[in-house]
Amino acid sequence: MTRQIIHLAVMTLAIGLLMASAAGIAFYFYIHAYDDIIAAAGREYKMDTKLIRAIIWRESHFNRRHTGSRGEIGLMQVTQNAARDWATAARQPIPLRQDLFKPEINIRAGTWYLHRAVEYWSAKPNPLPYALAEYNAGRSNALRWAAHDQNDPNVFWNEITYKSTRHYVRDILSNYRRNR
Repeated sequence: MTRQIIHLAVMTLAIGLLMASAAGIAFYFYIHAYDDIIAAAGREYKMDTKLIRAIIWRESHFNRRHTGSRGEIGLMQVTQNAARDWATAARQPIPLRQDLFKPEINIRAGTWYLHRAVEYWSAKPNPLPYALAEYNAGRSNALRWAAHDQNDPNVFWNEITYKSTRHYVRDILSNYRRNR
């Protein structure tokens, strides 16, 4: 009887480990399904792929069908206005709404937008918090928060009036630093 209980426990443990391994493998492939597209966009716009991945994780958890409450679409939660700006700058056809669910278009447009924001804030000692705040809340809000920051990201941080944007910037920077 004891032998049967031990055998049953070992079999249950083995099945559990196999299921956990299968789930882990599936999750790995799920979050790495777009690695080639992310790498290409990173090269094209000179952005660190780990930063792009941190944004995708925060924005959509790698769900290409994700839509936001304000019309943001896809992996990087790109708006149609941002996609239009990207297409104009990249001399691409202006994508339709459904095109933004395509990972290649979404990641290229989102990475371009992020690159543009980093370039805009490049005079700051640490442009990344500014660029991420802009990515999340728009340039006009980021400009308002930066108006009296004395080029100090900590002062800028305290000026961010949207709690959700403050969490957004914190989460992405934390994920990015952890995975660098």
